[in-house]
Amino acid sequence: MSGPKSRLSGLLGHFLHPSQVDHDVHRVPNYHTLSPTSFLPRAAAIEPDAEAIYHLTANNKVLRRSYIETADRARGLAYYLKKRNFKRVGILAPNTPAFLESIFGIAAAGCVNIAVNYRLKPEDVSYIFEHSDAELIIVDAEYVSLLDLFKSEHPNIPFLIDTDTDATEGELSGPFDAAILEGLDYDKDTGAKGWDALETQTTDENATIALAYTSGTTARPKGVEFSHRGSYLAAMANVIESGLNYHKGRCGYLWTLPMFHAIGWTFPWAVTAVRGTHYCLRKIDYPYIWYLLKNENVTHFNAAPTVNTLLCAAKEAERLPEPVRVTVAASPPTAHLFEQMTNLNLHPVHVYGMTETYGPITKGYHMPVWDTLPDKEKYQKMARQGHGFITSLPARVIKMDVPEGTIVDVQRNGLELGEIVFEGNICAKGYYKDPVATSKLFAGGVLHSGDLAVWHEDGAIQIMDRAKDIIISGGENISSVALESMLANHPDILEAGVVAVPDSHWGERPKAFVTVQAGKNVKGSDIIAWAKTASGISKFMVPREVEVVPELPKTSTGKVKKNVLREWAKGAKRET
Repeated sequence: MSGPKSRLSGLLGHFLHPSQVDHDVHRVPNYHTLSPTSFLPRAAAIEPDAEAIYHLTANNKVLRRSYIETADRARGLAYYLKKRNFKRVGILAPNTPAFLESIFGIAAAGCVNIAVNYRLKPEDVSYIFEHSDAELIIVDAEYVSLLDLFKSEHPNIPFLIDTDTDATEGELSGPFDAAILEGLDYDKDTGAKGWDALETQTTDENATIALAYTSGTTARPKGVEFSHRGSYLAAMANVIESGLNYHKGRCGYLWTLPMFHAIGWTFPWAVTAVRGTHYCLRKIDYPYIWYLLKNENVTHFNAAPTVNTLLCAAKEAERLPEPVRVTVAASPPTAHLFEQMTNLNLHPVHVYGMTETYGPITKGYHMPVWDTLPDKEKYQKMARQGHGFITSLPARVIKMDVPEGTIVDVQRNGLELGEIVFEGNICAKGYYKDPVATSKLFAGGVLHSGDLAVWHEDGAIQIMDRAKDIIISGGENISSVALESMLANHPDILEAGVVAVPDSHWGERPKAFVTVQAGKNVKGSDIIAWAKTASGISKFMVPREVEVVPELPKTSTGKVKKNVLREWAKGAKRET
């Protein structure tokens, strides 16, 4: 006869989800917890000699690392963290092999990963690591000075410095490599259990695997809590939606997207799941990117519209012999950009999301019938934000002129403006240590994006603007996104950013800041005249001011900083 504990566990199994049952007592044969950490040892077991990493190191050496080597290094880091009993580990680094290995090693040790944007101010970096309760920081040697302020305030928090060289031992290696070796030795000394004694199969799939901090351009950064389950399902969605396993052979993924941004939109896990090659990049270098596109097995990359714009404008740009699938997100792209990319055999996969949704959560699904449409109409449809991912619920657009917390859908007529909201598996848990902001994020039982959109008859959503960026001029709503898309069609314009400025008669009106193509010389007055006569937009949308600038201010992920443009419009001093 079974004991009381066994009987109680069996009884609980009838009422609780399997993830809530003590699995040491009551194993469920048709269920396992979801965690993307398992993808790395799985890849190494299936195809140990497959190339996991290609990287040009800080000492200018080409590094190629197999899946078994990468898995062993991540395993060594995990045992090092377990040996020293760390639980919350920060990362401050560009897109290096150490960053990729740390994502898997930290989780395998049962720790929480806190990846931080190395382009932030030292005060923000210090705030994030303090707010997140980081106990150890893995930092690239180039960015150690960013931690001076944090170190002065938290002298007992250790740093693990990565030198990013091709050496793993000896004079050119660094503390990060030494920690990996220490961890591998610790594994040997404690029974050589390898991955079996690590947490590749988490006991609680709803536990936090990472904190992904928002950019904090207008307020303090918020720590978005990613769960093991959500990260797994978001990664699986990206495998499908970006077509990482659609072709013969293995994919080659170029790391133009920062790994610190929403944990690389979960692509460190997604690419590893299909045993793809990670082409790591310390920085965006357009000639080098074109070199890799032409000479290596790069089949995919992710990038914001601004990165794709500058890539297409680079003098090295030429049509590639084989197609490369480019997942485009971060800000609404223009139809003109998609046409330029397609002409270079860079095929856009348009997605949309936010840090709070693990990165992408919708996709503009390309319909075969679109290929029968005129090019302008086809690319306009491709630039819509589309439908919810396969592992999410459908994206919705809700009315704004209702009491807070009331959820009412707008009409699917492509005209009524509302806010995009989300539900389902790939919505994050909330904000770390911020119940008030979490409650506001999920008001009414949906995740609020703050983005304004219309909902088309075919179910596709299309962003018109951020709520704060809509320009209301004389009672008319002007979408800064739509106006920027129009300006991008001018043959001499490279990029455009539009903001509202005060107007004594209309209340406010649009002002545009633009950059121009290399070798072109165009004045703001010329662009205004073109907008009035050749652009086809409504008269009330035409900006009265267009200022040509050398460069637009951008976030680390390529979004134009509208808050900076507003200050420029007020006459604020500009950084040179």
